[in-house]
Amino acid sequence: EVQLVESGGGMVPPGGSLRLSCAASGFTFSNYVMTWIRQAPGKGSEWVATIGWSGNRAYYADFVRGRFTISRDNAKNILYLQMDSLKPEDTALYFCGRLRGSTNFTDYDYAGQGTQVTVSS
Repeated sequence: EVQLVESGGGMVPPGGSLRLSCAASGFTFSNYVMTWIRQAPGKGSEWVATIGWSGNRAYYADFVRGRFTISRDNAKNILYLQMDSLKPEDTALYFCGRLRGSTNFTDYDYAGQGTQVTVSS
């Protein structure tokens, strides 16, 4: 059974940092491109970042580029999202997804339940 379990969310002030984790199980993690998606209250989902199989290629939405870093540890089957310089508009439920392929960064077949990030003073 494929499982993706996110953790690491919380409440931080503007300018703060958080590191999200996504623990994967039930499939060969290193064979899949992985992605982070977020959904803010009352809004649709937004693609945040995607990382290739080996971790040597990463892609970011314009609104997080330079502030967020996606990475993965294929030995531990964990996906990460380091979030720095957080802004109130980053407040959202963040979840990780397993992509079906490698070119459509929002076409995922499995996703976790998400972890809440709240940026507020």
